[in-house]
Amino acid sequence: MSFLALDIGNTRLKWALYDSPAVGATLLAEGAQFLENIESLSEGDWAELPAPRWVLGSVVAGDGVKRRVEEQLEIWDVQPQWVVSKDQEAGVLNGYDHPARLGVDRWVAMIGAHQRMLSEGALEPCVVVMVGTAVTVDAMDGVGKFLGGLILPGHGIMLRALESGTAGLHVPTGHVVPFPTNTSDALTSGGTFAIAGAVAHMHAQLQAHSGVTPRCIMTGGAGWKMLPSMTIPVELVDHLIFDGLLYIAYKRFCANV
Repeated sequence: MSFLALDIGNTRLKWALYDSPAVGATLLAEGAQFLENIESLSEGDWAELPAPRWVLGSVVAGDGVKRRVEEQLEIWDVQPQWVVSKDQEAGVLNGYDHPARLGVDRWVAMIGAHQRMLSEGALEPCVVVMVGTAVTVDAMDGVGKFLGGLILPGHGIMLRALESGTAGLHVPTGHVVPFPTNTSDALTSGGTFAIAGAVAHMHAQLQAHSGVTPRCIMTGGAGWKMLPSMTIPVELVDHLIFDGLLYIAYKRFCANV
């Protein structure tokens, strides 16, 4: 009866095996692999796992990567399903001009945030932030409608762009400080404060739109690095996409059983 959730980003594949496709399910195993190592999964990370009954994934890395993952899943007699962004799912409404073009990781993360608020008994306006290779900052109103969002480069992309386009600048090993007095600290602080500023701006926009102070939920591998530099209260959630996948899986596989 186990359920395998897959979060395939631009850099890594993250997976989590649960005892069932349900909110609050018990985590049995988890792991991650860089995309270049996907072919090792069936004989490595997944070799000793019990065969899942259901597999549901979110993939932004493209069809080629998805096919490589499907080949690894052939060790089990299970047909994976893949989330696609749509007009609505699991209680969330999609306000994108072309709903299918919304990044599926953003869509699933918002569903995860929606589910967390439902489990706490109250829906609120919410800014959902993912900090990874790219950074997304999305606004959702108090009834679960996605209003719109921002996409900006992640910290590494910002720094590499400066290094390639500016003479004498190199990817730094600096620190985030209020008043940088050397180039490395200036680059590191600049990228960090750019992300923090985008989040604060969206938070202010959503507050003006809704008339109440929104929540801000942040996830992603580099989220913890951002926390000390945020100017608004932020809740860091390690596995928001898995929360979303669990909720979608429950609605798809079990809600009507």
